[in-house]
Amino acid sequence: MALRKIIQIDEEKCTGCGECVPSCAEGAIQIIDGKAKLVSDNLCDGLGACLGDCPEDALTIIEREADDFDEHAVQQLISKNKTPSVLPSHFHAHGGACPSARVLEYDKNPQNESPALNTTGARPVSALRHWPVKLKLIPPGAPFLKGADLVLAADCVGFAFAGVHSHLLPGKAVLIGCPKFDDFEAETNKLAAVLSSAGVKSLTVAYMEVPCCHGYVHMARRALAMSGKDIPLSLMEFSGDGKLKDPHKLSMLAPG
Repeated sequence: MALRKIIQIDEEKCTGCGECVPSCAEGAIQIIDGKAKLVSDNLCDGLGACLGDCPEDALTIIEREADDFDEHAVQQLISKNKTPSVLPSHFHAHGGACPSARVLEYDKNPQNESPALNTTGARPVSALRHWPVKLKLIPPGAPFLKGADLVLAADCVGFAFAGVHSHLLPGKAVLIGCPKFDDFEAETNKLAAVLSSAGVKSLTVAYMEVPCCHGYVHMARRALAMSGKDIPLSLMEFSGDGKLKDPHKLSMLAPG
């Protein structure tokens, strides 16, 4: 036991909406009997990544006597549940599981489907292989992360770079967000958990040339250091009109 920061949930304010559950990468919060509950003190790191997702302001960080944060216990929970942020008890007040955080994998056969629009004007096909895609929503134990070539992409890249589906996504798992508006500490910890536990083969960071977007480069490097893993890191910087700043890196992208 130690005096430390930890989450506190006001059950009078809590409506059981479940918005806080996907934000807790450690799986420390569950919806039980219609209310958000901290299931164990040792699963809460006290960083407060869940705070901004409560529409009722029912979550606060306090200091109190609590068991030390136990990363081993978190990893055991991740291993047991596979998708700790989408536990069976995560339900909205209307009774359905949260669709934005439901882990899905799509059957993409690169031999039968090409995401590129061909010369005959055939309908382009999405190269996205999984859901969700938001770094904030993806649990570290999601099955599509296992042994993946991983892309961490600023969400603006998807609109600027015309070759996202034909070059950047095929055969890869993707995590997206905005380095300007993300909770840097919380998302760095989430990425580090992915890198340390999922057997990721490579990490590509796709970001825009604007200064704030370089936050994902810093996040990736810090998360790699935290994970203790020797994972190849590739950086791809795009201009506002969608051009890759270093054209020689085009060879690193999957062919269309």
